[in-house]
Amino acid sequence: MSKKLFVGGLSWGTTDDRLKEAFARFGEVSEAKIINDRESGRSRGFGFVTFADPAAADLAITELDGKDLDGRTIRVNEAQAQQRSRGPGGPRDFGPPRSFGGDRPGGGPPRPGSGPPRPGDRDGRRDGAGPPRDRDGGGRDRSGRDRGGRASDFGDDDSGGRRGRGGRF
Repeated sequence: MSKKLFVGGLSWGTTDDRLKEAFARFGEVSEAKIINDRESGRSRGFGFVTFADPAAADLAITELDGKDLDGRTIRVNEAQAQQRSRGPGGPRDFGPPRSFGGDRPGGGPPRPGSGPPRPGDRDGRRDGAGPPRDRDGGGRDRSGRDRGGRASDFGDDDSGGRRGRGGRF
């Protein structure tokens, strides 16, 4: 079974061949790859080396981690499984869904008087709580001013349905 190593802190001038050459003295290197920027094509300063023998990979970690390669101190450790990227800013993990208790969707305790409407409820509210709602959108706002009904909201003056704007634009 093969083992893949992460190599960080590489010089921008380090090539795939140079990386393979540096690690080959510890065992058979099946692949050595420098990661390049997609847009500029320039090295991103890290790469991966895959060894056919896991024992050779472990030896390379102990011998090369913190050592100099092409004028730079490199970091060598076992590669981690790649996480899926979610675009700029990297992956986002909000963890498992949270529960806040209760039987309502989204959690929380049940609200008093909640449940399906019963005969005699006003506008879907139990016990007639609150002022009656006008079905046509009329009535008064909190300050007591008239809000107007539906007919005045959309206007019969061919104003395009926009109050206070006058005409179409």
